[in-house]
Amino acid sequence: MKKEQVKVRELALDLLLRIGEQGGYSHLMIDQKMKKHSLDKRDGALLTELVYGTLQRKLTLDYYLSPFVKQKKAVNSWVKWLLYLSIYQMHFLTKIPEHAIIHESVDIAKKRGHKGIANFVNGVLRSIQRKGLPSVDSLEDPVKAISIQTSHPDWLVKRWVDQYGLEITREMCELNLSHKQMSIRTQPLKISRKELLKQLENDGIEARPSTISDQGIVIEKGNVLKHPSFQQNLFTIQDESSMLVAEMMDVEKGMVILDACSAPGGKATHIAERTGDQGVIHAYDLHAKKAKLVDTKAKELELTSITTGQADARMLQQKHQPETFDRILVDAPCSGLGVLRSKPDIKYNKRESDIERLADIQTEILEHIIPLLKQNGKLVYSTCTVDKAENEEVIAHFLKKHSNYEVDPQFFEELPDVLKNERGISAYGIQIFPQDVNSDGFFMTRLKQK
Repeated sequence: MKKEQVKVRELALDLLLRIGEQGGYSHLMIDQKMKKHSLDKRDGALLTELVYGTLQRKLTLDYYLSPFVKQKKAVNSWVKWLLYLSIYQMHFLTKIPEHAIIHESVDIAKKRGHKGIANFVNGVLRSIQRKGLPSVDSLEDPVKAISIQTSHPDWLVKRWVDQYGLEITREMCELNLSHKQMSIRTQPLKISRKELLKQLENDGIEARPSTISDQGIVIEKGNVLKHPSFQQNLFTIQDESSMLVAEMMDVEKGMVILDACSAPGGKATHIAERTGDQGVIHAYDLHAKKAKLVDTKAKELELTSITTGQADARMLQQKHQPETFDRILVDAPCSGLGVLRSKPDIKYNKRESDIERLADIQTEILEHIIPLLKQNGKLVYSTCTVDKAENEEVIAHFLKKHSNYEVDPQFFEELPDVLKNERGISAYGIQIFPQDVNSDGFFMTRLKQK
């Protein structure tokens, strides 16, 4: 193996230790590490694969490792992550010879520890090479089987099975192990989707129109971030499910609109584009630094109708008079369990108590925001999670308390045909599962007065 590839694996171990033990944000930390060490395209791709792959498969890798480590033996965190990283390469990355993986892992163990640790790592990996890994197919309990096979915590799998059944849960967990396709949103005030697709095609990038948004494009092959249109801000990167939120806002030119939890600004800028940049959009975020991200995104896309500010969504009555807004978006803070392909570390860091706490916050936001909506206005509530407690149950609780509101019947009629399936639609809105259109898991609904 080349010297630079050894370095990549050392960087991967460092990231895994920090993310896995300290709860850092994987996507941000990988990007920072790549920039700090000026990794080329090949090494950057390898680093990303090693970190994401090992994180995504952590529970499976632990299951594979456990027969080869004595129960009572205390293993340092970095040694454990080195073994996870090694087993991931041996089992899931078939192009790398096992002897090379073992040699590099032992070399890293010598550098970080001492000869005894290096001998231990060598012994474990040689035993795995000789005996093979335990089968995951023999697990009889279906919840346990899904948990180990797809590396999702027991409690989470059980929760989803209780809410959606085994089939949907298994499909969702399996898809969470795969790479997510990139989708982008055309800036229609600068270029049409048809013209952008033509430019991409001419430059060898394979792409297709989204079935979710008439501004959306799904990238099937090629690096669109290297294309001149990216530097020209002719599009913004956004998941297809996320695009649907602004599509369902039913906005028109001249409307006064509130985006109560706006950062990083994808939905606010999409709303501005759909009004032809001829409305008034107030975009807030709890953190001032994040609110600036919205402002930056708006400037990049040359949108002038967005005003940003720092505020707790539960305190916006202090800034605006009752019945100010024609449309309100509450893209509520949530557990993020719909975006596990992009942020696999989330599934290990969340607890059921977190979901309950977030559901309370989501309810509070709705309660404080609703007086700001005009009598004939509409409010869209959305989350990037797939848990009923944060979605349907929040809306059910709100409607029970506010009998003069309802889910807008037209909301369901306006959904894209590709999403008009029975399993995702309830009386309270639509739950988009990641496997529905190979996008993020999202919930959304639209409320109005009766």
